[in-house]
Parts: sequence; C-alpha cells; structure tokens
Amino acid sequence: MAEKISILIVDDEDSVRDSLLNWFIEDGYEVEAAENAKKALQLLEHRVFNIILVDIKMPGMDGLELQRRIKALNSESIVIIMTAFASVETAVQALKDGAYDYVTKPFDPDDLSHLIRNAGAQISLSKENEALKKRVTTLEDIDDIIGQSEAIRRLLEQIESVAQSNSSVIITGESGTGKELVARAIHANSPRRYFPLVSVHCGALTESLLESELFGHEKGAFTGATFNRKGRFEMADGGTIFLDEIATVSPKMQIELLRVLETKSFHRVGGNKEITSDFRVICATNRDLKTMVHNGTFREDLYYRLNVVNITIPPLRERPDDIPLLVNHFIRKYCTSMSRDLIAIEPTAMKQLEKFEFPGNVRELENMIERAIVIGNGREIRLKDLPMGREAVDSPVESLEEIEKKHIEQILSKYEWNVSRSARALNVDRVTLYNKIRKYGLKQKK
Repeated sequence: MAEKISILIVDDEDSVRDSLLNWFIEDGYEVEAAENAKKALQLLEHRVFNIILVDIKMPGMDGLELQRRIKALNSESIVIIMTAFASVETAVQALKDGAYDYVTKPFDPDDLSHLIRNAGAQISLSKENEALKKRVTTLEDIDDIIGQSEAIRRLLEQIESVAQSNSSVIITGESGTGKELVARAIHANSPRRYFPLVSVHCGALTESLLESELFGHEKGAFTGATFNRKGRFEMADGGTIFLDEIATVSPKMQIELLRVLETKSFHRVGGNKEITSDFRVICATNRDLKTMVHNGTFREDLYYRLNVVNITIPPLRERPDDIPLLVNHFIRKYCTSMSRDLIAIEPTAMKQLEKFEFPGNVRELENMIERAIVIGNGREIRLKDLPMGREAVDSPVESLEEIEKKHIEQILSKYEWNVSRSARALNVDRVTLYNKIRKYGLKQKK
C-alpha cells in the first residue's frame, strides 16, 4: 500500500481488542486500540483514523453515541459497528447514523478481513475522486489568461469575483481579445465547474437552426429531423451555457431567450413536454448592446436580464507589456504541437510586435507566431518572418501607422477589396476593417 489505511478498535474486552489488533497488523494496516469511548475520543483529538470499529455495549458512553461523536469530528471516517447482542433496531439505527456496516461477534477472520478491504477500497476511491476533481479544476484555470499588465490584473480580479455567483455575465471586447477564454475561466472557477460548459456561436446559425440548436427538436419536427435531439440549454443542466455573438440573435429569438432565462424551462421544437434546466448564462459580443437597445435592434428587457455583470476585455494595443509573455507562450505552444525544439525571437522582431496595433488582437498575434514558426529558419523568429517585417526592414524610419496602412492595403488588393474575405485574412471583424479604411483614407484603385 502506498499509504497505509489506519484503523482504530474500540472495545472494552481485552481479548477482542488483542485479536483484532494482531489480525489487522498482519494484514498490513496501521492499528491502535481503545478500551472505551472516552479513550477513543482522546485519540481522535490528535489524529484521524480511516476505519473505526466500535463495540455497542461499553461502560459509560455506548457505541451508537460514540459513532455520532465520531461523525461530528470527521464525517469521512468509516465506522463499523460490532456487537454480541444483534438486533434489527440497533442495526437500523447504526446505519441511519452513518455506519458503513454492522458485524456480530464472534467474528470470522476471513469475513472481517474482506469487509475491511472493501472499506479500504472505498477510501482509496474517494481519495482518487478528490484528486481527479483537483486536476479537472486546473485544466482550464484562470492562469490560462496570459498577462501581467494592470488591465489584465483587473480582469483576473473580476473573473475571480464573478465566478462564485450564478449571475448572468456579458463579456464585451473587440474580435480576437479572448472572450471565450474568459468565459471558460469563469466557469472553471465556479461551483458549476464539474458540469458542462456548452458553447453556441449564435452568429454562425440561421434563426431556425439556432432555435433547434438551443432548444433541441423532436423526431419529425421538420424535414430531416429523423431522431429526437437534445438542445444546448438541456445539455448545460447544472453547468454554464456560453452564447457567443449574442448581438446577432433575431428579434424572435430574443423573445424566446428572455422567456427561457426567466423560467429556466422550454419546449423542444415540435414537442409539447416542458423541459427544465438549471444553467448559468454567459454571453459575449464585440458590439455595443446599449446602442442597439437605443436603436431598437436589441430588446431592453433581454439586455438587462443578461447584463447583470459586464466584463470588458482590453484590446492588445492597450497592454503592450503583455506582448512578450504572449509571444513566448505561443512559441512554446506551437513548437510543442509541431514536435520542434523551442526557438527564440530576435529582439528587432519583438520590438516591432510591441509597437504594432494588432487590429485582430491576441488572435492575430497567435496567427503571426504560428506562421513565423512554419516559414522561419527553425532557429529563431526573424523580423522578415512577420507580416509587417519586410516593410520594417526596407523602411526602418516608417511610422507604425504607415506599416499598418500598407499591410491592410495589400490584403485588400489581394482579395480585390472584398471586405469580408479581407477581414477574415486579417483576423478582424468587418466593422474594425471599415474603421481602418476610413482612418487611412484607403480607396480601391481602378
């Protein structure tokens, strides 16, 4: 045994104590004995025993009362009741009070050894389960959010504070800032962390598909519905549902969402049975929902139902101190995934990254590092391996804005001024790209 199971024997008969003591020591357990309840409680004040065998008939405090005292001191200890005067009433009472089992004298050594082995297996299983829970907790811990800037420290404080409640949360921030990562950190540090986190990208689905995705559907509800299907709200029972791009939801679906959030109940598409689910909702958007409420494109009652807590993620350009940490994190990540030795980044390249505005934020930086590792020489990331590198090498006195302007202009030309495709290539949303086009006065060449 890696860790010995400890046993305490409590019996007023010397012969019983001595016999059990010798049996269990031979079986490899750590054993102590007490002649009465008072002595047992004195021992329990100084140490914890995994298994405690208690005789019912003892002078002074009896075994049933001692069992209650033991459970009050440590509910994890396994108590086995022993007696020479078995009765249904005492057996029932002992089990009601939390006894693991009930044995009668005289004992069969083999039967008793088997009972103790089973109790020891339960203790080991309980310890493994506790260790597994700790490992699950650290899988997506708050430490996954990389940064040391004041803005990130404030963000981490918000996450830790919000995680302990069941309140709805709206996470706002530009595209690529890591809104889903923050949602995962909130869930991973909440009491719901042992239940699922279910994500839905609302902007990627039509109204009818989103309805089926969220609420599920019954067989035959529509063409192609060949079987019953659980919805995401149902899957999130006990856990958290993350609704990304909540601002894209249609007015009809906004009404449906409001009703579900208020009642925690819904019907599958094509079904009549009311389904209830205990979930917490976290939403994310890169749009200004308050402005949308003012313009009448987002329901005010839904906004206030969702916006109990608002967390805003700062863009990467407002926290340049975090860029070196993120760069090294992504280097480790992609070198490991590509089974390559860790590489360095030359100082000139790092300096340019620290100056760049990153319209696509952390996602754009990650894309840059992955690309640089793939196309680089394998020893280090050089300035010319970065998208803005060639311009920086050819014109070292150019301003950062000029570099960004040329980079955006090149991408727009490459995709023949298709804004959607250009935005995807730059890892930004269309609104951000339109703002950059206006800022730099870019026009399509005819």
